[in-house]
Amino acid sequence: MTKAKGEADAPESATTPTRQPRGTGRRLRGAIAHKLGLAIVSGEYAPGDTLSGEIAFSEALDVSRSAYREAVQVLTAKGLVESRPKAGTRVLPRNRWNLLDPDVVAWAFAGSPDIQFIRSLFELRAIVEPAAARLAAERRDRADLKAMKDALAAMRRHTLATEAGLAADRDFHDAILRATRNDALVVLSASIGAAVNWTTQFKQRSRALPRDPLPDHIRVYDGIAAGDAEAAGAAMRALVDLALEDTRHAME
Repeated sequence: MTKAKGEADAPESATTPTRQPRGTGRRLRGAIAHKLGLAIVSGEYAPGDTLSGEIAFSEALDVSRSAYREAVQVLTAKGLVESRPKAGTRVLPRNRWNLLDPDVVAWAFAGSPDIQFIRSLFELRAIVEPAAARLAAERRDRADLKAMKDALAAMRRHTLATEAGLAADRDFHDAILRATRNDALVVLSASIGAAVNWTTQFKQRSRALPRDPLPDHIRVYDGIAAGDAEAAGAAMRALVDLALEDTRHAME
């Protein structure tokens, strides 16, 4: 219908709510998943607990219902929850969680991780990384050695007290896994990198690192560069054992 001459447009606020839930973008979905995942991993929600309904949660967090649903899908993929019609979203037992997921590892270390979880991460590293170092010594090429050497140089330049140094540490361990030419081991790269990153950060929460870990890494590199599988494996095992000892001291 045509408006009468001089008739003013209705204010936009008169036809739309004064407050709209935020959008459903990737960043928002990640932020909601982070909030819920952290609450689950920290024990705020225990296995078997049912999360509040979709409407209640979206209103409490001031987000759209679709954003909340997408975040729950993220947590479902990580094995933290399951959703069933009429039953709601339930927190799953810990043995169903994907504890190797980098986000789950990060959420575990956001608070005070229990020694059992830390021990399990180091046991994984002690099984995987020495064997990977042995394979890397047999299969590495010049590009692999350069990647390791560049990572060591960055660790020396930045130290593990900085984000750049931590990233270089992850790059070093990642380069070793890639040098194995074993796709199944390479898949573990993100998980191993997360374990290395968060345990190193954890060790420095209340005090400086008790010793310089760079020489331990150099010994691993030297064994791989020399093509000496036994030396590379032994050096990596020593590196992991010393890192566990440092972490235990940090928890005292």
